[in-house]
Parts: sequence; C-alpha cells; structure tokens
Amino acid sequence: MSDVSFTPDGSGTLPAATPLTRAALEIDEYVSGLGWDRPARLFALVDSAELRRTDPAVARQLGLDASQDGELTPVEQEELPAGTALDEFLGTIAWPSSVAGCALVVERLMLPPGAEKSRPAGATEAQLTEWVANHPARQEVRITAAVLRDGKRETALRLREKDLAREVLTGPDLVPGLTKALLATFS
Repeated sequence: MSDVSFTPDGSGTLPAATPLTRAALEIDEYVSGLGWDRPARLFALVDSAELRRTDPAVARQLGLDASQDGELTPVEQEELPAGTALDEFLGTIAWPSSVAGCALVVERLMLPPGAEKSRPAGATEAQLTEWVANHPARQEVRITAAVLRDGKRETALRLREKDLAREVLTGPDLVPGLTKALLATFS
C-alpha cells in the first residue's frame, strides 16, 4: 500500500518512487511541522526544471538547482476563505498552464472499516457528524492529496496517534473522492 520504504535498520526513509509521491510526502512533512488543528492548505505543484527556466529568481530563492530537474516544487497558495465549504471552494479554482498539479491538505476524522454497520439509520448530516466525532474508534488524520494534470494521483495519510514520518501511508486510492475533486480543478 505504501510507496514509502525504510532503510534496513529502520533509521529513515529512502526516496519515494515518483516525483508526485515525493511532493506529497514533502508537503506532509512541512505541514506536520506546523502542528495539528490547522485549516486546509492548498499547494500548486510546478515542474522544478520549468520553474528554473521561467523564473530563475524564484528558483534561486527556493534553492532549486539542476539536481531537482524532474521533480515537482510545491508552492503554497493563499489561505482558503474561512467559512467556505471545501467542495464549493474547489469549484472556483482555475490553474494556469504553468501548474503541473496541485495538492490539498485537510484534517478529518476517520472511522475503521466496519464502523458503518453501527451508523444510525436516517440520521441527518449534523447527527452523523456528531456520531463520528463521538465514535470510540475514530482516528484523527491529516490527508495530503496530490494530483497531476495527466490524472496521476497520490495521497499521504498521517494518523494523529502515529504522528511520525515513517508511519505515513501513501497510495493513489486512499481518498479517491478528494483526488477526483482536485483533478476537476484542471477541467
């Protein structure tokens, strides 16, 4: 399930398999340094070599050199408007052609498989939200969903109770609804 590999002695991670996975993990690591209980964050993903070619001053400021060619550089966007529903906000985004992809970081509550069996029948959205928030098996998670214009997607998932880089799960299909919504911003 995970593209994150560990050194044989367990001391650290090896480079992830793809530039998109590396970008998602880089964003996850950056946001993890800011702590939990943060608002959603949006990032443009730009081709590092293209950024060096088209905007060398910014590339120098970011410390990019030829060794990052073939990589993606995350560029954090302005804060999401307070009080705006995430799906509503995503529907307003239009990316310029220089943006190869995007990533979104959100914190959510997640229930384990099988928890839906005890879901209250006929509950309103507010009642379901309360049910999830009070469920004894709930997990707080930080989701970093990243996509490219060509349809590639990656997700990094960090559990609050296992808040370590080596515990971050990655995979393209961990939160398919969110990656689908991000891909729609390129339509």
